[in-house]
Amino acid sequence: MDNMDIFSYMAEQQSEKESPLALRMRPTTIDEVVGQQHIIGKDKLLYRAIKADRLSSVIFYGPPGTGKTTLAKVIAATTSANFKQINATIAGKKDMEAVVEQAKNDKAMYDKRTILFIDEIHRFNKAQQDFLLPYVEDGTVVLIGATTENPYFEVNTALLSRSNIFELKMLAKEDLRILIERAVKDRQKGLADMDVVMDEDAIEFLANAACGDARSALGAVELGAMTTERSADGKIHLTLDIIAECIQKKPIRYDKDGEMHYDIISAFIKSMRGSDPDAAVYYLARMLAAGEDIKFIARRIMICASEDVGMADPRALQVAVAASLAVERVGMPEARILLSQAAVYVASAPKSNASYLAINEALRMVENGEVYPVPRHLQNKHADSAGEEREQGYLYAHDYPNHYVKQQYLPDALVGTKFYEPTDNGYEKEVRKYFKKITP
Repeated sequence: MDNMDIFSYMAEQQSEKESPLALRMRPTTIDEVVGQQHIIGKDKLLYRAIKADRLSSVIFYGPPGTGKTTLAKVIAATTSANFKQINATIAGKKDMEAVVEQAKNDKAMYDKRTILFIDEIHRFNKAQQDFLLPYVEDGTVVLIGATTENPYFEVNTALLSRSNIFELKMLAKEDLRILIERAVKDRQKGLADMDVVMDEDAIEFLANAACGDARSALGAVELGAMTTERSADGKIHLTLDIIAECIQKKPIRYDKDGEMHYDIISAFIKSMRGSDPDAAVYYLARMLAAGEDIKFIARRIMICASEDVGMADPRALQVAVAASLAVERVGMPEARILLSQAAVYVASAPKSNASYLAINEALRMVENGEVYPVPRHLQNKHADSAGEEREQGYLYAHDYPNHYVKQQYLPDALVGTKFYEPTDNGYEKEVRKYFKKITP
């Protein structure tokens, strides 16, 4: 290695050490990537394509800090193809023309593919996106696009049709914990050489407060390490208060594994059941401020919508389910609005636990051994020895007035048993009217 090479190498090493922690900690292989197992699990198409170096054009989209650029860098580190990167916020058509021209030459002369990674691809206008079409089409370049916007609205349809779309989701709290601990303990790329020690409650708080954003979490760890004086033992101790200040969020007293967690969620559910939307929103705010898992909150709202509202307002479950699906797509901080709407709807709806009581009573009887034969006329049709279906006496309800005909459905031993007793609340009042109409 000559002097110039030595200086270049030293400069490169120094530059890497001075890079932000989030950049240094980026994985170099697909197996090091944390989270996103729905698209990079070992049985998934993207994992196999990266491993086999047979990637076709793809577009990654999802919230900031979920790993879009990380996946592109992993591909760059594993592919035998040329890898070119441009950012749509500062690049233009001339930059793409230069990449395409080089890609043509490499393909013609060396039969070497070119992968073009375009970060923030939604920033390109229609003409700029259209420029890429023929070269993606004929394989001159393999496109990797990354965007925080929904590509179905921001990327040309023609380009979408030539690409596989992969949605990246917010990282789970457990994923962020892995990344935070890895950054603190890693001696080569992380902070281990600085003797950084991070308290358990600080890790737990940051994994929640970062709201699925790895870049934000690692940025807070790095800021804490760089601005905290060493303690008497010579180590840099990152406490809960330090991390809370670094990420600019207040730690709320809320032990997720202890009594406080259960008290707050219990009060939230009981407030919705008790038709107090103000209290429900207050306890919702307590959970959100403490970094409670939004999917956990959404599940509790769904359960309450069915258990405590039930048939008094069947739309409550629809609202709760829609909110549950939406919070996963939207994420925080906007998810707070969706959860608030669902909680307020459930709290404001008329209440009935009749469906809940019905299934509990039916299960109690079945578990106590009260299992009886299905009435013959309700059984599946059977054929006799000659292959002819035997008449069973079943009456088809739609052949009768009001699409109802009186016949026995319960087993003989349970005739007259009532499991579901509709109340006079909300829509169940209509259910009572319906039964009264068809069974005068």
